[in-house]
Amino acid sequence: MNKDLQERVTEYIQKMPSLPTSVAKVLEVCNNPQLSPADLNHVISLDPVLVGRVLKLINSAYYSLDKRVTNLVRAIIMLGINTVKNLALSSTVMSQLSSKRDLKGLNMADFWQHSLCVGVISKLLAQKRGINSKLVEEYFTCGLLHDLGKIPLNSILSKEYLVTVKKADDLHTSLFKVENDTLGTNHCVLGGMIVNAWKLEGVVGDVIMDHHQYAAYQGSNKDILYTVAVADWFASAKEIGFSGNRYPENPSYEIWGALGVNQENLIELTPAVNKEIEKAKVFLNL
Repeated sequence: MNKDLQERVTEYIQKMPSLPTSVAKVLEVCNNPQLSPADLNHVISLDPVLVGRVLKLINSAYYSLDKRVTNLVRAIIMLGINTVKNLALSSTVMSQLSSKRDLKGLNMADFWQHSLCVGVISKLLAQKRGINSKLVEEYFTCGLLHDLGKIPLNSILSKEYLVTVKKADDLHTSLFKVENDTLGTNHCVLGGMIVNAWKLEGVVGDVIMDHHQYAAYQGSNKDILYTVAVADWFASAKEIGFSGNRYPENPSYEIWGALGVNQENLIELTPAVNKEIEKAKVFLNL
C-alpha cells in the first residue's frame, strides 16, 4: 500500500463511528465464563437503542418465535448468551456501516445482499453438520461481516475500485488477487484495520482478516473460517448479491474434506438459503 493510500485509509478508519461503549462492554462481559443472563441484561439495558435492536431481531421472522418477547432477560435465556452477543454485534455494525451513498465500485445494496447470503449459508452449513446450536449464530455473524474491509476501499477509492472490480471481471480472476496487484493492498488488510480499531479480536476478527488466506491460517477458529470461505465462494459463484468477485478461487480439497461437505450439499441448501435471506433482511432495516 503506498503512503498516500495508507494515510487516507488510516484517516477514514479513525473517523468511522466507533462501536458504542455498550456493545464493547457486551463483547467484554461475554468472554467471562461466569456470566449470567442477568449480567448481560444489565449491560444491554444501559443502551435503549441496543435493547430495541435486539428485541426487534428476536421478534422478527428471522427467529419465528411462537410468542412475542418483550422482556430482555427472557430473550437472553431463550436464545442464549452467545446468540444475543452476536445479534448485538452484527446489528450494530450493520447500522454503523450501511451507507446510502451511491458509490461507484460496489452497489451497497448488492454488497449487503451478498453478505447476508454468506452469513445464511454459513449458518445452514453449521446446522447441517450438527454444530452446537449455541454456536450456530456465530457462523452467521462471521459470514455477515467477512467483507467489511471492502467498505473503506469502496468509500476512499470509489473510481479506482470500480476499475479494480472490472479488471477482475475482464481477467476472469479473483478480486482479492487483483486488489493486491493494482492497489498494493486488499480488503482483508483493511478489514484487519477495522478489527483493530473496534477490538474485534477472536473468531470474527480472524474471519475478516483471513477468509482468503485460510490455507495458511494456524489459529483456533478453522471450522468457522473454512465454513465462511466455502459460503463466500458459493455466494460469489452463484452471484447472490454482488461484492465484486464473480470469479472466486475454488476452495481446496482440504477445506471440503475438513468440513465433510461437497458442492452438491450446497446446491441442496439453495431453496433454504433464499428463504433465510428474506428473513435475515431485518438486519438491513435496523
